[in-house]
Amino acid sequence: MSNDRDVEMTLPVAEFVAKLRELADTLEQGGDFSVDVEGETVTVAKSAILSIEHEREDGREELEFQLSWETDADDEDGDEDEEEAEGVDDEDEAEASDKSEAAA
Repeated sequence: MSNDRDVEMTLPVAEFVAKLRELADTLEQGGDFSVDVEGETVTVAKSAILSIEHEREDGREELEFQLSWETDADDEDGDEDEEEAEGVDDEDEAEASDKSEAAA
């Protein structure tokens, strides 16, 4: 059975900003950041790679704040880590996912 997932979640500006603020504070403090994305709680691994991606195609621009990490099917608790859906994509992401969209 595959755990592949690719979802997008659109948020009001205030909620998006609050999530980004919480993410930034948590990263800065070295804590665990979790976010609910379309009914699934996703916890960002401390080993996550943080990046910013910019895409431009066919008159559309996209700016993505990405957090990515490898999942380990045999972690300490026996639970499988959940990968963030990159926070915001065409929505506002994961992620936290996490991704944000910007138009030129």
